[in-house]
Amino acid sequence: MKSPDDGKPESWHRFFGAGANNAAWTLVELPIGDFDKRELLDAAHAAAWHWHQVGTELQRMRALALLALAHARTGLGPTAMAYADDVRAYFLSRPGTPDWEVAFTHVTQAFAASAAGDRESHARSHAAAEQAIAALATDEDRDVVQRVFRHVPRP
Repeated sequence: MKSPDDGKPESWHRFFGAGANNAAWTLVELPIGDFDKRELLDAAHAAAWHWHQVGTELQRMRALALLALAHARTGLGPTAMAYADDVRAYFLSRPGTPDWEVAFTHVTQAFAASAAGDRESHARSHAAAEQAIAALATDEDRDVVQRVFRHVPRP
């Protein structure tokens, strides 16, 4: 990724936000023993902070979804659930939310509920994720969502 060639803080926030976001997504897709938990949390929080400075509401909510996944992957159930609940409320209430984003929302909620020990929400969200993934329009979208969903424990 090419660094900005101007001195505008907004450009640098976007640069660092995108870089941290990409690093966190790479880590969140790895098996549990293949990443450093602190590195994942640092990257996800850095991405969220930078997107909070310059991002749209949609970008900020996507960063919050990544935070929910990072917290779930690292066993921080209560904060994962808090973030996932906000993400769920946002994406499932927006008309026109793309099918892949609906699927990710259910995956995020299932992961967070599992990490928080909420068996009922975990089972409900896991089933909703399976259904949403099966309904995805493209194999490419299904593959992307599955890279995270495969790490969500089965209820």
